[in-house]
Amino acid sequence: MDTTKLINIDGKLLDLSSPVVMAILNVTPDSFFSESRKFTDEDIKKRVISVIDDGASIIDIGGYSSRPGADDVSSNEELSRLRKGVAIIKQINYNIPISVDTFRSEIVAELYNEYGEFIVNDISAGELDIHMLETVGRLGLPYIAMHMKGSPKDMQNNCEYDNVKNDVIGYFSKNIEKYLHHGIKDVIIDPGFGFSKNIEQNFQLLNGLKDFSIFGFPVLAGISRKTMIWKTLGIKPEEALNGTTALHWECLRQGASILRVHDVPEAVQVVKLHNKFKESNNI
Repeated sequence: MDTTKLINIDGKLLDLSSPVVMAILNVTPDSFFSESRKFTDEDIKKRVISVIDDGASIIDIGGYSSRPGADDVSSNEELSRLRKGVAIIKQINYNIPISVDTFRSEIVAELYNEYGEFIVNDISAGELDIHMLETVGRLGLPYIAMHMKGSPKDMQNNCEYDNVKNDVIGYFSKNIEKYLHHGIKDVIIDPGFGFSKNIEQNFQLLNGLKDFSIFGFPVLAGISRKTMIWKTLGIKPEEALNGTTALHWECLRQGASILRVHDVPEAVQVVKLHNKFKESNNI
């Protein structure tokens, strides 16, 4: 067991030494993939039960769409959406790890006070809220730090790099010390596919994903049904499952510990096959 890939959530250890699947639950009306939008209580319940039955190890809940050009959502509205989703997850399965997709520290603090520990999934790695790192460290929460330049509204106008992989690695090299300084013990690195990167840059990033293991932290890959897949293939997001599955294999080959996905059964199958493939090398 690789102890550098053990994540502590409320005294329970999540072992990421073998890859796991994180299921996306968007409690929003406007996420880029329409099938991921679950806004009514009944839809949320069905999604939660389904992804748990299908083998998801984490449920990632978001109340603020981060698609390019997405409209702003007030803190109160985001919190209201997340409260509903977290409460339903807790009712169905209190023990499954929850990841909350937010860049607002006040939401992290409020949900912690109401529901206890969870993973914070911050698309801005602390850049959009100066209190986020202090809050996460003070509460002792695991932290997913994702690379993005700007905000969801303008991020696709910020795709200038000398070398995208080296620049993103350089970004984390400078910032990981900040996470540790604020007392964040469990860090997960997300290179930010589709955020402030064009299609070519996303593939360059994927080609060098293995290099992000240099930090000794688990790496999350979020490529499910993204533009790099469906625009390359000339199809729609609804048709991008096969392409997603193909690239998920490459993410695992390059050492990703977490696949953040819309389609849980297919991702779980990829993980199982990849694990078997790796076992065969040791026979």
